Amino acid sequence: MRTAAMGPEQRAEALAAMAEKELDVLVVGGGVVGAGTALDAVTRGLATGIVEARDWASGTSSRSSKLIHGGLRYLEMLDFTLVREALKERGLLLERLAPHLVKPVPFLYPLQHKGWERWYAGSGVALYDAMSMARGHGRGLPMHRHLSRRHALQVAPCLRKDALVGALQYYDAQMDDARYVATLVRTAGAYGAKVANRARVTGFLREGERVVGARVEDVEAGGEYDIHAKQVVNATGVWTDDTQGLVGERGQFHVRASKGIHLVVPKDRIHSSTGLILRTEKSVLFVIPWGRHWIVGTTDTDWDLDKAHPAASSADIDYLLEHVNSVLAVPLTRDDVEGVYAGLRPLLAGESEATSKLSREHTVAHPVPGLVVVAGGKYTTYRVMAKDAVDAAVHGLDQRVAECVTEDVPLVGAEGYRALWNARARLAQRAGLHVVRVEHLLDRYGSLTEEVLALIAEDPSLGEPLKHAEDYLRAEIVYAASHEGARHLDDVLTRRTRISIETFDRGARSAQEAAELMAPVLGWDKDQIAREVAHYEKRVEAERESQRQPDDLTADAARLGAPDIVPL
Repeated sequence: MRTAAMGPEQRAEALAAMAEKELDVLVVGGGVVGAGTALDAVTRGLATGIVEARDWASGTSSRSSKLIHGGLRYLEMLDFTLVREALKERGLLLERLAPHLVKPVPFLYPLQHKGWERWYAGSGVALYDAMSMARGHGRGLPMHRHLSRRHALQVAPCLRKDALVGALQYYDAQMDDARYVATLVRTAGAYGAKVANRARVTGFLREGERVVGARVEDVEAGGEYDIHAKQVVNATGVWTDDTQGLVGERGQFHVRASKGIHLVVPKDRIHSSTGLILRTEKSVLFVIPWGRHWIVGTTDTDWDLDKAHPAASSADIDYLLEHVNSVLAVPLTRDDVEGVYAGLRPLLAGESEATSKLSREHTVAHPVPGLVVVAGGKYTTYRVMAKDAVDAAVHGLDQRVAECVTEDVPLVGAEGYRALWNARARLAQRAGLHVVRVEHLLDRYGSLTEEVLALIAEDPSLGEPLKHAEDYLRAEIVYAASHEGARHLDDVLTRRTRISIETFDRGARSAQEAAELMAPVLGWDKDQIAREVAHYEKRVEAERESQRQPDDLTADAARLGAPDIVPL
């Protein structure tokens, strides 16, 4: 079983090692594309490093709809190539690369017109299934089915009777996007990549016109490192233009940000055994099962304000509630909303004034010697984007390099996952935990669950649930800091767990206990614990205030009222 801890010691060693010896490839950006690029490069035998200015997946890659899908609506746009590619990737992730993290999820599409709509929508879903099966990666999901109105209401009693005349049900897949990225980075580290978050690129190293590396600031401990690399890959998503600006070259394309927001509501507020997909005037709206909750989203609006902390306004929340309530027998209210999160899609500009019509295809460019830029795309096809980026980098290397092998490289935790799942009752008995707890761990860590259980064996108090966020064990908080690269309380409550959107208090009541659990691992004293908790509480209040504002400008100003955490 491959594993690689990303604790504070490993981070410091990685930064020192990157500065000591020239890399073949340095990846800038720790979202899903950057992490995938690092894994692709290192598994081709290249000396690889990756740096991220903030936390892993702290941007777009932790704020998505959390779906791995072929993009059913792209069929309507006749974008068969993108759908075919995405369906193949969906199958690989479900069956081979990350079965512990990527799970099937059913969706019901209510039909509102008799006759033609069933034929039209049914043809599209049938083609979707056929394309999946044709790639040989669709056997893990059930085929779609047609439902009468009566049957649809049995499957989803939450729907108003007058909201549908029948329905279609089909399957896609979902994952915890931030957890997936952290696991991807750990996998790259397990194969020898040097990985460091909270390491900001402040400039690029040049020899004449050529980029030969980057100057990197250690945001945590201070100091700067000159990291030399034969090729640098800019995989910074919505920050692509900003990063290119450090070179003085914007490149051949422009990345435009589109904001999407999501609401999280308790499971008992929507009575259904399936997710829902609804058509809106601009795009589609999903109601997605999420453990003991539902995720409702998303919006699609242009955004040119703060990229680090995109804010959801009151108008955004009203838009989602209005659209989902148009089909619900018992409407949702503001009081039902546990969590809200906003993310930015990196879209390639220049094709349409409407962001919802901009391409989700990706582009790879080589604007100056030594620098590769990859942008656009969608979460599901990150592995293809990474392959194309490394292929472009390889052209600039004066050496023979192996072809991409990531199609056959499972993420850490995948190996042995199914065997442990089959033995989960015995595993629970041995650990002294309820089997539901072990299932929760297996679906978050896969076979690395053994490492979490080892912490509990050493300190049985870590086998207790976190107060005020009882879906998570205390051991998971410690493990996030010792093995998963979490440097701050915000990293744990927002990304390693989802406490910040899964509780009505947004994690505020869990903050003190979580910080005290992290402290011994990260060397925090009482003052730093207090700073971490105070910062988190201010962040929660700033987000709440932004969500009371009428528009983007006022919401952005309110959200920026809470500054980023001050490093140690």
